[in-house]
Amino acid sequence: FLGMLLCGYIGENPNWGWSWGFGLAGIFMFIGMLQFYFTQGIFGDIGLKPLKNQVEEVSDNLEETTRNPFSTFDLIIVALISVIGLAWIINDPVSKITSSNLFNFQVGSLDGSNFMIIIALVLFLFILVKRISQYTPVLRDKMIAVIVLAFITIFFWASFEQAGGSMTIFAKDYTQRVLTGDSKIIFNVVNTLITVIPLVIISYVLFKLFSKTFAKYALGNIILAVGFVLIWGIVIYMLSNQYSEVKSEVPATWFGILNSLFIISLAPIVSKLWESKYNPSATMKNGFGMILLGIGFAALAYGSSTIPQGAAVAAVSMIWLVLAYLFHTLGELFISPVGLSYVSKLVPGRMIAIMFGIWYLAIAIGNKIAGTMGGMIDEITSKYSMTTFFLIFTFIPVGLGLLVMLLTPIMKKLMHGVK
Repeated sequence: FLGMLLCGYIGENPNWGWSWGFGLAGIFMFIGMLQFYFTQGIFGDIGLKPLKNQVEEVSDNLEETTRNPFSTFDLIIVALISVIGLAWIINDPVSKITSSNLFNFQVGSLDGSNFMIIIALVLFLFILVKRISQYTPVLRDKMIAVIVLAFITIFFWASFEQAGGSMTIFAKDYTQRVLTGDSKIIFNVVNTLITVIPLVIISYVLFKLFSKTFAKYALGNIILAVGFVLIWGIVIYMLSNQYSEVKSEVPATWFGILNSLFIISLAPIVSKLWESKYNPSATMKNGFGMILLGIGFAALAYGSSTIPQGAAVAAVSMIWLVLAYLFHTLGELFISPVGLSYVSKLVPGRMIAIMFGIWYLAIAIGNKIAGTMGGMIDEITSKYSMTTFFLIFTFIPVGLGLLVMLLTPIMKKLMHGVK
């Protein structure tokens, strides 16, 4: 929240620029690393490597104790996937900033890079299906349920991560961000409250922690204090500038903090819902999450309906972006933490690592699709309209949300009583 707010403000400030914005992020990451390094003892034995003489708990559940070792063929396929994946990860940025390209060839309409990553994904799906088929029926069903949820997750993040691309472009070029008069006063007051109140609370909590841990972790606490003094200095600088200006231009990056703000505000409410008798099933949560995501993009589609086809700039009200981030955050609260929770519930402890890997692979694929689809904003808006672009991200999530809700009876059978 504070990082995006302050680094974004400094980056968009013409007196500083993005070299300072990114530099500030690096400085605070370094301060955070030092603070964690010098105070890591505060966690005691938590996170340490288990000792050899520690007794491993053995589950009475046969499906959790029966192992399914990798064959030589499996290991060869896994190694091949790893090599292709690592080469693709390295080659993707290198090929864009230099003339070097490991996959400089074409296969039909596909370039070499896309062809190789498709090969890796096909091999991965092959080994995944092969491995799942070798487990007991109950465990196999639970793993299939995780994979279905992971598949939905791909489309969620492909849409949600437009926040870092097309939605930021929309904020920068198509949103009325210059405020004067009463609008400026209201924004300044709101921005002050959402910045200062959390910072005061965090500072108070850290002061209490400081008073209890300084004797043992003096250096780490001093580093932390220096970091927060810098943060307070930048906050005061930002707010004093905003109040002294005749008209205020809201930074395009400011809208990015809304996700963090709404998470902080709404997470306690949503968690209370999960603890109540109205706690829906996993598929219903995923369905509601996807529909809420689609509603957020529907707000943007409606708000952008006045933008002429092919327009390079416009002045749409900020309220549509605020509503979009509100619904997107609600969707995230319904899907992201819930999905990770069900991974740990549905698979045995010895398999959690690989299933979390599959889950985060789904997120990675979603992020890649988000970048590719977000990059089409100019092409789509020039041929059709900005509304059409956002409607794509409305219909796909809503359609998938309704589909996963319809699959609830099947998913309940696959989960075998896991709630």
